[in-house]
Amino acid sequence: MKRQDYISWDEYFMGISMLSGTRSKDPNTQVGACIVSGKNKILSMGYNGFPIGCSDDEFPWDREGDTLNTKYPFVTHAELNAILNYGGGSLEGAKIYVSLFPCNECAKAIIQSGIKTVIYDSDKYADTPSTIASKKMFDAAGVEYCQYQRTGRKIDLEL
Repeated sequence: MKRQDYISWDEYFMGISMLSGTRSKDPNTQVGACIVSGKNKILSMGYNGFPIGCSDDEFPWDREGDTLNTKYPFVTHAELNAILNYGGGSLEGAKIYVSLFPCNECAKAIIQSGIKTVIYDSDKYADTPSTIASKKMFDAAGVEYCQYQRTGRKIDLEL
C-alpha cells in the first residue's frame, strides 16, 4: 500500500516557490516564484534580485530615500525573473506559484506571457494601488488567481 502523507501539488510547488525566495539577498523581502505546466511539470523559477551583471554589493538595498538610492528601480521581481528564466517556448496556459501577490508590473508580464493561473501565498499589499491594478488586469484578461491554502505541514530541510 502506498503512503498517504505525501504532499499535494500545491504544497510542492508553493514550497519550491518559497525555497526559491530564500535565494534572494534582499534584507527585507524575499519572494519566490515557480511556473508550472498544465501537466504539473516545473518550467521555471525565480526570486527577487538584481539583473545579471549588476552586483548586489554595488547596488542599494534601501527601501527609503532618494529613488536612485533605493532598491526599487533596480530589483527584478521573482515573477518576472521566472518568466525571463524560462528557456522554452510558450508559457500559454501555465500556472505561477508566488509567495507574494504580483505587483502591477509583474501582472502585465504574467498576462503577456500567457500564464492563466496565479496561486499566491501572501496578499499583504491587497489595499495598495499596485495590487488593485493587478487584480483589475487579471480579471480583464481572464487570469485566475487564488490564495494558497496553508496546510500547517512543516518540512525541515537539513542543509
